[in-house]
Amino acid sequence: MSLLKVKVVPGSSRNQIAGWLGESLKIRVMANPEKGKANDALVSLLADTLRIPKQDVTISSGASSPRKVFKISGLSDPEIKSRLSEPDD
Repeated sequence: MSLLKVKVVPGSSRNQIAGWLGESLKIRVMANPEKGKANDALVSLLADTLRIPKQDVTISSGASSPRKVFKISGLSDPEIKSRLSEPDD
């Protein structure tokens, strides 16, 4: 299990991984931060990008904050960084 720090920008024009801000990954999601919609969008985007099941991506802390920590199961830290740094198709 690895931990991933994320800075989320909800209400963006598209869902995208914007890049690294130091040790945190900046992610933009279209969903607004109401009723967990932005969190759900984050989990889906991370799972799709990392090519792992959604249940392997969980919020460890910061569920109601723009700064979150995710638990990622099944991948090492280097694998996570490598997959998140791959160019979009």
